[in-house]
Amino acid sequence: MRLDLEELEQRPTNLIDGFSERIEKLLPSMFTHRCSKGVEGGFFTRVKEGTWMGHVIEHIALEIQTIAGMETGFGRTRQTKTEGIYNVVFSYLEEKVGVYAAEAAVRIAQALIDNEEYDLEHDIRRMKEIRELEALGPSTGSIVQEAVSRNIPWIRLNKSSLVQLGYGKNQVRFRATMTEKTSSIAVDIASNKEETKRLLTEAAIPVASGVTISNPEDLEAAVLKVGFPLVFKPLDGNHGKGATINIKTMEVAKEAFEYAKTYSRRVIIEKFITGFDFRVLVIDHKVVAAAQRDPAHVLGNGIHTIQELIDKENEDPRRGYGHENVLTEIAVDRDTLDLLAKKEYTLETIPEKGEIVYLKSTANLSTGGTSIDVTDIVHPQNIFICERISRVIGLDICGIDIMAQNLTQPLTENGGVVLEVNAAPGFRMHLAPSEGLPRNVAASVVDMLYPQGRLSQIPIIAVTGTNGKTTTTRLIAHIIRSNGKRVGYTTSDGVYVHNTMLMKGDTTGPVSAEFILKDPTVEFAVLETARGGILRAGLGFNACDIGVVTNIQEDHLGISDIHNLDDLTRVKAVVIGAVRRKGWAVLNADNGYCVKIARDARCNVAYFSMDENNPVIKEHCKKGGIAAIYENGYITIKTGDWKLRVDKATHIPLTFGGAVNFMIQNVLAATLATYLWGYKPEDIRLALETFIPSAAHTPGRMNVFRFKDFKVLVDFAHNPDGFNGVKAYLQSVEATEHVGIISGTGDRRDEDIIETARISAQMFDKIYICQEKYLRGRKQDELIDLLIKGIKEVDPNKEIIINNRSTECLQIAIDSAKKGSYLTILSNTIDNTIQRVTEHLDRELES
Repeated sequence: MRLDLEELEQRPTNLIDGFSERIEKLLPSMFTHRCSKGVEGGFFTRVKEGTWMGHVIEHIALEIQTIAGMETGFGRTRQTKTEGIYNVVFSYLEEKVGVYAAEAAVRIAQALIDNEEYDLEHDIRRMKEIRELEALGPSTGSIVQEAVSRNIPWIRLNKSSLVQLGYGKNQVRFRATMTEKTSSIAVDIASNKEETKRLLTEAAIPVASGVTISNPEDLEAAVLKVGFPLVFKPLDGNHGKGATINIKTMEVAKEAFEYAKTYSRRVIIEKFITGFDFRVLVIDHKVVAAAQRDPAHVLGNGIHTIQELIDKENEDPRRGYGHENVLTEIAVDRDTLDLLAKKEYTLETIPEKGEIVYLKSTANLSTGGTSIDVTDIVHPQNIFICERISRVIGLDICGIDIMAQNLTQPLTENGGVVLEVNAAPGFRMHLAPSEGLPRNVAASVVDMLYPQGRLSQIPIIAVTGTNGKTTTTRLIAHIIRSNGKRVGYTTSDGVYVHNTMLMKGDTTGPVSAEFILKDPTVEFAVLETARGGILRAGLGFNACDIGVVTNIQEDHLGISDIHNLDDLTRVKAVVIGAVRRKGWAVLNADNGYCVKIARDARCNVAYFSMDENNPVIKEHCKKGGIAAIYENGYITIKTGDWKLRVDKATHIPLTFGGAVNFMIQNVLAATLATYLWGYKPEDIRLALETFIPSAAHTPGRMNVFRFKDFKVLVDFAHNPDGFNGVKAYLQSVEATEHVGIISGTGDRRDEDIIETARISAQMFDKIYICQEKYLRGRKQDELIDLLIKGIKEVDPNKEIIINNRSTECLQIAIDSAKKGSYLTILSNTIDNTIQRVTEHLDRELES
């Protein structure tokens, strides 16, 4: 949360009368917050002594989440370089709850400052409701938690319970407790109780006798056939909805029939079997847990009414709203009132001491039921029956409902019967039974989805830096693709899978990374990772195998609290922090800020450099380290004292005959990254020689278009370092005249815009300024003035043409081009630059 304290920047808590007393009264549980004092009560001490409101809001946001049942404790508040503006960071269990807590914490703090009453209960209730709507259910959540414990990544695919485990081609999907291995035919059968019963009967498995009807006219005959007592339930029902048990009269049977009809067109009428309700869970055709389920009930004490007993039961800390706790709060509904009416009771009745009063006709935990683990005492014959049922129906995960006196005897001996077989059974009764041993049933699901030896991840190479990210990303992807892998990669111009653009635009953030990782065809991911996405929302992947930092230069400074290169280095270092311990950081040894990153790296480090005598390289290789260097015109891998030449730079099209140093740096980074992954030098060499710099391979990166009498270079250099790279190349290009088309970008510092103009003045004989877009909050004239200032500082007499209509500007520049001239378009000045230049070239060829 970015927080503006306004006038409170001058008013710490000790200067606000009564603030300390009011926060202790409203949130007494914050006594446990130790804060920097390191002891309980430490936070309250800080408030008394005086602390800033951002710090207070951080603690409030954490505490109200804990009160709402989502205990979380990490928080940090840091002032930015702008006075009164703070970044407040705190953890959450559910994102939307976290956002609500942030906003609520500000409201609470303001109420405390103003000495106004505040309805804290409303916020707590609302956070519980949001969590119930947004959070994964207990079954889905347990599988995710088990996967995380095994370092298996996961992605939530919708707002409910559809989840992907693993990445790319190694992903599997599940929804609640149905997996991609679950047979749709089996689910269909399990959803049809009549079909299930028929198949089980034919397989000699004991089931309750009964019939299915849909018309009221058939009711009396069905009742006579089955005989009282009866159970009525909808054919397509679940969670006990629409069910009525222990029916003993025709009058009640008619009511039960109509009630069940509200849930399903057809109604099952079965013999009511006395005994206990058991659920046996079978995963991958093996029994993994069994529980005895009791319907929601209260125990009379001869003093309190049934309603008072319900209220008392709901005070049990194990009971909560929806799925938040082990048990669910008991709600009074039609089923409750009907059961009480059968006993001629009401909610005001005072049951006798020791009397059990059942409040639900089914034992579902979602209606307040309880469970007792009985896994260890299930008779082997019953285990055999249940495992056989899973194969008869065909479910990989199934919950089998059994009514019997016990499971310690075979069902064939104690008269027990199978009531239902459930696809997508709930796990909560097994994960956290009211009594008995909890069972980690999610482990069996993950074992089934990822048996020993099956991979869940795909290789990930993440590329960051200031300049060269996109070209390096594309070159790495090309090398990997040339060696037979289906690659997905993200760049600043689009998302690609196996060289097909699937999404256009600047796609260097976590959403684009996730797009690649969700694609089931991708075998290898190469992800350009820009600072904007990192600052806004993180990386989009949990860990990578290789992290590449091309360089760290002045760019985008003064934005999002990144004011200098040390700030920028900390952001770029996030990528290296995500590299696996056995993975590799590929860093530019010629850049001091990249070398700084290596000091804190928790993985292997390898360097690349344009100079084999670079002290960092010499020291690194002296210790047996690996590096990529440019020596004697060759791209070379150096391991310790040994050199392995990969290719001559002049043979690599991307280097423009070895003339473009920054392209050689990109080649070094890509070569080193792919070598470290395990590709052979000869395989890397072939890929380097087939990667042609063009609008197709490297759009906007040193794209040269050859017209009849002149050439056009398009490069999206957008900062001083990028401009200097183009300048170095142009010095090797013979031309009758060098012409440039440039613009400024509104979110750069004044000095950066001026510096790019200075460099432009040094490399161009004539300059067009086309400031049509990228104003980003500034006025057009303001940017033009800065550019003119920079140009005039170098050459007051430089020819400058201002035309802010990009189509017209390009037309004039091309029409005015002299024979042998070289026109360079920088910083994406022209809208759809490459397409427009290509159109001009096509028209020339046609004429």
